[in-house]
Amino acid sequence: MSAVATSATASAKSGDDRGRGGSLSWMALPALVFFAGFAVIPLIGVLVLSFTSWDGLGDINFAGFDAWRAVLSDPGLPHALWVTFLVMAASWAVQTPASILLGVFLAGQQRYRAVLSVLYFIPLLLSSAAIAITYKALLDPNFGLGAGLKLPLLTQDWLGEPLLAFGVVIFVVSWQFIPFHSLIYQGGVRQIPRSMYEAAELDGAGRVRTFFSITLPQLKYTIITSSTLMVAGSLTFFDLIFVLTAGGPGDATRVLALDMYKRGFQANLMGPASAIAVILVFVGLALALFLRRLGGRDAGHSQLDGM
Repeated sequence: MSAVATSATASAKSGDDRGRGGSLSWMALPALVFFAGFAVIPLIGVLVLSFTSWDGLGDINFAGFDAWRAVLSDPGLPHALWVTFLVMAASWAVQTPASILLGVFLAGQQRYRAVLSVLYFIPLLLSSAAIAITYKALLDPNFGLGAGLKLPLLTQDWLGEPLLAFGVVIFVVSWQFIPFHSLIYQGGVRQIPRSMYEAAELDGAGRVRTFFSITLPQLKYTIITSSTLMVAGSLTFFDLIFVLTAGGPGDATRVLALDMYKRGFQANLMGPASAIAVILVFVGLALALFLRRLGGRDAGHSQLDGM
């Protein structure tokens, strides 16, 4: 009788779990509708538009692969793609170490660090266009900060030389987005059990050894998450670069998103612009999947799992 009762109880529990899972699946329906309405359907529309010829005002006519041939045969596309990857790699190389260090520092329990967390987060609250206008004025060789303070180092033509303009773009992008990623790492550090640090102190490990032996390994999945956001975000840099350099000097900072804007809204070629948008989407998906594979099969798990 006990075996029958046990099997009946297990069957009832499994039925309850299935019912609970079914009820929870309905809770995800609004999010799925929102995602389909604002992500999937527009993406399908852009994909269809890439096979048409449209100037943004007149009739939309099907043009086959003409837009794709025009984009893929354009010698400026590899350069724009190369600049996009350079901006992505350089901004990641600058933002990641700085964000980790700031996140670890801000994860302390001192009261003043909470105030610093608020101050560091301010750049993210500002408009990218406003930030670009401000830095463009500050770096003006004739009327900017260098001319006002009579500092020769700051009176260079920062936005007129290709390497300097590229460096300015990376600096401004990093200045704006490091606070966001620092906040991510701050939360990741605070999830690391204090017992691990206490054990390291008992073993005589210093701060540097503790950082490289405990903090960094435990932040593995946080680094992957932050890097994925950086990569996806770097593919869509437009407003800041458009206002700051307009893709110049020459094409030194002409990223793919800016190339898409110039084709679509300045040259009125919505078909090629849509094709570039599709390329951006697939490049972003490929890079996100690559970063996820770097984390292994457990990349979606908490950093506390298995401890």
